[in-house]
Amino acid sequence: MSFPNRNPDDVTGWHAHIYYDPATTKDDASRLRANIEALFGGRVVVGRWHDEHVGPHLASMYQVAFQAPLFAEFVQWMAVNREGLDVLVHPLTDNAYNDHMIFGFWMGGKQPLDEARLKRIAVHAGRG
Repeated sequence: MSFPNRNPDDVTGWHAHIYYDPATTKDDASRLRANIEALFGGRVVVGRWHDEHVGPHLASMYQVAFQAPLFAEFVQWMAVNREGLDVLVHPLTDNAYNDHMIFGFWMGGKQPLDEARLKRIAVHAGRG
């Protein structure tokens, strides 16, 4: 299989998934969330808390959605202000598997994802 190269213009936006442990690092995640909202509010969309697993994410997390023009500023800030939390940053294209597993990149440690679920989503969407 060859690498699924894409035109950067195909990227409609980005997600940053911020992972935390409800018992030990939720305060850190809350502080990070407040800083994101204070610095980037109105330019990002901060999603709900997910203490339970949701979608392909096998750890607690919340998502931050942002548009491509904010990528450099937001990702650079996140790299040095993530409160020690693990963060997955991935583009939004037409293939959830590629977005999370191939095009995405990690800050901190790499959390497990439900790859089978991502493959099913991609196949169901007709892009597998």
